[in-house]
Amino acid sequence: MVTVKPFAAIRPPRELVTEVAAPPYDVLNSEEALQMAGEKSLLHITKPEIDFTPIAGEHEQRTYDKAVENFKAWKERGWLVKDKAEQYYVYAQTMGSRTQYGLVLCAHTDDYASGVIKKHELTRKDKEDDRMVHVRIQNANIEPVFFAYKDNRELNGIVASASAGEPEYSFVDENGFTHRFWVISAPETVARITEIFTTRVDAFYVADGHHRTAAAARVGAEKKAANPHHTGEEEYNWFMAVCFPQSQLAIMDYNRVVKDLNGLGAGDFLHALEADFTVAERPAGETAPTGLHNFSMYLEGKWYSLTAKPGTYDDSDPIGVLDVTVLSSLVLDKLLGIKDLRTDKRIDFVGGIRGLGELSGRVDSGEMKVAFALYPVSMDQLIRIADTGNIMPPKTTWFEPKLRSGLAIHSLD
Repeated sequence: MVTVKPFAAIRPPRELVTEVAAPPYDVLNSEEALQMAGEKSLLHITKPEIDFTPIAGEHEQRTYDKAVENFKAWKERGWLVKDKAEQYYVYAQTMGSRTQYGLVLCAHTDDYASGVIKKHELTRKDKEDDRMVHVRIQNANIEPVFFAYKDNRELNGIVASASAGEPEYSFVDENGFTHRFWVISAPETVARITEIFTTRVDAFYVADGHHRTAAAARVGAEKKAANPHHTGEEEYNWFMAVCFPQSQLAIMDYNRVVKDLNGLGAGDFLHALEADFTVAERPAGETAPTGLHNFSMYLEGKWYSLTAKPGTYDDSDPIGVLDVTVLSSLVLDKLLGIKDLRTDKRIDFVGGIRGLGELSGRVDSGEMKVAFALYPVSMDQLIRIADTGNIMPPKTTWFEPKLRSGLAIHSLD
């Protein structure tokens, strides 16, 4: 079972939340962050390179020093204030007609080490190291990780009851997504949430934030090793997560664009695809994939339907059934010579939130030669892969909305 606890969040006063809250550090580049960041924005803490003219390097010592300086200043100015008691929080996000309700809590670093917190992607050491620096210098989890868990009826009821009242925060972001936030402070409710998780929830699944999760666990282990009086009760054993029930989450498509056809002409490429796919030109206009093992391809101003032929995939294999696997094996590797999705510069990835128009636009501009739209992975597939100890191919899942940073911060003190 998972181990959780409440915590005293460092967070903005209600009247300042829209000025402080910001997109996560990794969805904006430095120039975009500079344009978006107001005086009180958390971006001055998560992307402090924007405070230099010209913009500084993300990994320069002066940039890290500025992050620490700004975090301290935000607390001194009252733009971030620590709650007086350990509590749980509810964070709801609404995109269109769908709302997902997450519990903001502290997860235990030992659960990551033991595999109770389950991952479905590999991490890169350089990215882990970068996130470790930020946790270490701030002695805090500035941004949360995004977990899923299998539904529990009683937890769903507690969250529904808590979110029926007036929210502590409620605002609409620049994408039109609504963010709401409630505090759960009643001692008996706090105790019951802890009990349910530790007796009835057998695992957390990392949805978004694999590198931040790994970094938090490594910092905890580092602090444990450096403390000769370690008891296990220290706050550094914990890190902040927002945990959503599986049934409320939806994974969006994560699509691919490729710069060239590996020496093939368009006609030859279409002909080569017919060995493994039924190929048909789509009707005019953008058309999304219709189901598993059906792909939409944009090439030379036209959309095509590619349906993988029986025998080219293995629906009994948690990885073989994935369309990212099918596309990688039968097209990207076999025809286009792209062997490593993590390092090959000829391929790029486009989150489904940008729509099919982003794919056709990048091809029509001449930047890319061909684009592929994939049918999204399901939460059931993600959990099956994590439960069986398998790892998804790179760039498989895209979750939206992204967690807003600055609604809660967890201090390791």
